[in-house]
Amino acid sequence: MKAFQNLLRIGTVAAALALGGVAAQAQPGPGHHGGPAMMAPGGLFGGHMDHLLDLVNATDAQRSQIDAIFKAARTDLSGQREAGKKLHEQMAALYAAPNIDAAAIEAVRVQMSTQHETASKRLSLASIDAARVLTPEQRAKIADVMKKRQARMASRHAG
Repeated sequence: MKAFQNLLRIGTVAAALALGGVAAQAQPGPGHHGGPAMMAPGGLFGGHMDHLLDLVNATDAQRSQIDAIFKAARTDLSGQREAGKKLHEQMAALYAAPNIDAAAIEAVRVQMSTQHETASKRLSLASIDAARVLTPEQRAKIADVMKKRQARMASRHAG
């Protein structure tokens, strides 16, 4: 369960970067990486989305649409939680076995990788749909806020 939640967090970052890429395309500039962390309000991805939507004066209709988009993504991915847990249990059992079966470990790793890719793709599609709800100006403002946040984070880790 914890591993699946971590996967979803990683997937969320990938999806957020995809949304940032959409916003960044409207803003030319070398070396731009990343973008806004689009997170479903009060749901799987925390409460940051509300803050970002406040910053861009999103309408109630926009908020409702974005909430529905991420709610659908959470619903679509909820079935993967148990499957992911079982894969992690299989992997742990393979490594704990008296004899290491490299082929079996690789097969489970491939299944896990496929599951990660599926989740990442679904979250990316959700973030693209959410980006389409916002205006280009709203996306640009979110991208600017996130660029500043990334710069602050980078300066903390530089020293």
